[in-house]
Formats: sequence, structure tokens, C-alpha cells
Amino acid sequence: MNDLAGYHRFLEAKRVRDPATGIADPAELPAVMFAFQRDITRWLLRRGRAALFAGTGLGKSLMELAWADAVHRFTGRDVLHLAPLAVTAQMVREGRKFGLGGRHVRSQAEVTAGTSITNYQKIEHFDFSHFGGVILDESSILKSTDGHFRNRLIAACAQIPFRLAATATPAPNDFMELGNHAEFLGVMSYTDMLATFFTHDGGDTQKWRLKGHAEAAFWQWMASWAVLIRKPSDLGYADDGYRLPPLEQIQHTVAAAWAPCMEMGTLFPMQANTLQERLAARRATVADRVALAASLTPRDRPFVWWCNLNAESAALTAAIPGAVETKGSDLDEVKERKLLDFSEGRIRVLVTKPGVAGFGMNWQHCADTGFVGLNDSYEQIYQAVRRFWRFGQDKPVTAHFIAAETEGAVVANFRRKEADAERMAAAMVRHMADLSSTEIRGTTRAVPAYNPATPVALPSWLGAAA
Repeated sequence: MNDLAGYHRFLEAKRVRDPATGIADPAELPAVMFAFQRDITRWLLRRGRAALFAGTGLGKSLMELAWADAVHRFTGRDVLHLAPLAVTAQMVREGRKFGLGGRHVRSQAEVTAGTSITNYQKIEHFDFSHFGGVILDESSILKSTDGHFRNRLIAACAQIPFRLAATATPAPNDFMELGNHAEFLGVMSYTDMLATFFTHDGGDTQKWRLKGHAEAAFWQWMASWAVLIRKPSDLGYADDGYRLPPLEQIQHTVAAAWAPCMEMGTLFPMQANTLQERLAARRATVADRVALAASLTPRDRPFVWWCNLNAESAALTAAIPGAVETKGSDLDEVKERKLLDFSEGRIRVLVTKPGVAGFGMNWQHCADTGFVGLNDSYEQIYQAVRRFWRFGQDKPVTAHFIAAETEGAVVANFRRKEADAERMAAAMVRHMADLSSTEIRGTTRAVPAYNPATPVALPSWLGAAA
């Protein structure tokens, strides 16, 4: 009998769980919230430490701000809301619009009661022990396991009782990103997650795949601390008002300067394959691509051009009357002012890079954009397009892609990556939908339990030995 009790204790100790540490009965939330936003926010508050993977245009900012307000009222402590530089001013405006407060600050000395909003580059100016809650907006900043912000944030926030990580749907096949979110939230370390649910993919120790017998357990574990939603119906709500308009992606190809080389056997331009070849092709065609981009820019409505090279950005700004360039080297205050001016219609044509303004901005007032230069990051292109093609956009969106002929079918390649990501995201939603819907729409959080259906019977030889 003692052996049986010990076996039960052994099984209990091995169970993967992360109990809720939040607010059992969250206070009233803003009436302006839709049902799915309100239910998700309540679940996030009950959970205490959780991830919100919500598609663009689903009201992620509103849910973050409502969460912060509720945590402040419940704990009496302040909340630090971290966001990309381009988003901080927008987040403050969202808070004012919904009556939820939120003050843009640059250091601990400026912190006042309630929610303080700042950008990630300022984290060294804050004493994290002062805060009862922290929010990471665009939390894909945790992506890299050896990234500066990832390690600094995990260490600084380890003792903060309320933590919320929020981003658009993460790369579902990037388990590194999911593991880093789990570690930031204190659910499980990245390495423990790999050891528990994954195995090496063949001889490549950098590639991991779910263990066959652990797949169901992995998604159940994910659903215990994260909610993933691309549209309200993913969790059983109506999609009324959440329909995306058409998106047209157009590739424009410019000829590359080329001299046939009979010795090499190349009569026609060859497609660039290596990173160095693609970069050389882009540099050699800057003038032609910029000229084409300028001719495509409408004169009567907002437009954003995305660049990859500094030469592209400078030349395009000079070629388009009234265009304003936002660079990574601009002072923070200058970047914020330019992005705000575009958001509010004081700038009609903005020229920038995905790394500067491609994450978090809500630009549904604009339905035309283009890439005069591309890099090899699918995520950056996806995020840049999603500034416009998002829920709340009421016009068809057009995205132009300008490339040298040696760069190949860039739109076809982007669509292939997009289709791969969509299949993986759909699989992730399919695995988590029922679990998440039950958790979020229910009145209480159900903690997974080990419920054996068959009594454990010790083998006769073991009983005899005892």
C-alpha cells in the first residue's frame, strides 16, 4: 500500500502544470469591448501570467490596456507597458480614447500611479522591482534565445507577479519563440520545454520536432497559458465586423544591367541565389527601381514605401514631392513625431523600413503600400503589409513589390512562405481551439488533472519481494 501511495506521489510530481496566479474574479471591464475581447481579457487576468497571440486588428491594444488597468486597481501597484518605439505614442492615444489612461514615460523618475508606457530601448532606465505588472507589446522581441532584450526581460521580470506577452500570431513552426514566451512568463524554461515535448530531427541538433506521443500534451500545455486567435470564430464567436478586404500583391520587375559572358556560358541574366548575389542585384538597380516606384506613387491618397537599403530610402524621398523619410538613425522623438504625423494625415507619403515602423502601427487610413527593396525576412514583410491589411480596413489593399529581374519571382516566393505559415497557424489553431474556447468562455479556469481510470496493480513478483 505504501508503494502504491509513493507511485501516486511520483506521478503527481511529474505532471506538467502551471496554476493560475491571477485575479479570481476580475473587475468590470470597459463596455466598449466586444464579447471575445472581454472574455479573453478576463481569462488573461485570471491566469496572471499569460500570452495573447492575437491577429492584427483584433483589438490587442485595447485588451492590453484593460488588463493593465485591472491589474493596477487590484494590486494597487503600477504597471510597465513596453512597446516598440513606433507604437508608444499610438498606445497612449488608444488609452485616452477608451478612458484607460496610460502615460508615455522615458525613465523611472517619470512614473506615476497607473500604467507607464515606454519603448524597449529605455528598459535600463527603469527599476522593475517597483512594478506589480508588466506588458510586452509585440513580444516577438523574445524570439532569439541569445538576444539582448530577451535575456534582460526574462531576468528583470522574474519576480513581477502579473506578466502579459502580446503579439500577432507567432510563427507556429518556430518553437524557439514559443519556448521563450513560456520562459518569460515563468511557465517553463525553454530548455525544459524542448526536453519535455521535443526530440532532435535526425542528426541536426538545431532542428526539433514534437515527440509523437507528446503532441496532444504539448498543445494542452500551450492552451493552459496562451490564447491564439486569428479571427473571433476561432474561439466560437461570430465574425461580424471582422472580414478582411481583398489584397492585391503586384510584382514589378526592372531589367538588370548585364553583359553576356561566352566563357562562362551565360547569355542571359542569372537569378541571384546567395545573399551576396541578391544584395549586389539590389544595389545595381537602385536608380531604376526608385524611378519606377516614384511613377507608381498616387498623388491623391496616403502611401508608404518600404526600403531595405539607405540608398533606396534617400533616393525615393528625393524623387517623390512631399515624401518624408523616417530612418533608424533619427532621434526617438523625431521618429515618433513623423509616424504620428503620418497616422493623423499631416504626412501623405512616408518612406521607411520594416525594422523602423513595420510592427504595431494601426494604419487602416491607408490602403496602398509598396516595397522598393526587400530583405529575406518573411516576418518583416508580413508585418509591414499588415499595417494596412487588417481588421478595420474598409478598402481593398494594394501592395507593390519592385525587384530586379535577377531576384526572381519575389511575390510568388512570398506567397509560398505565406501559405506555409498559414497552414501551420491553422494547425495550431485547430489543436488549441477547443481547449482555448473552453478555458476562455468558461466561468472558471479548469486546471488539468491526472485522473486515472484504472487502479494501479503491482505485479505479483513485486508484492512477494516486499
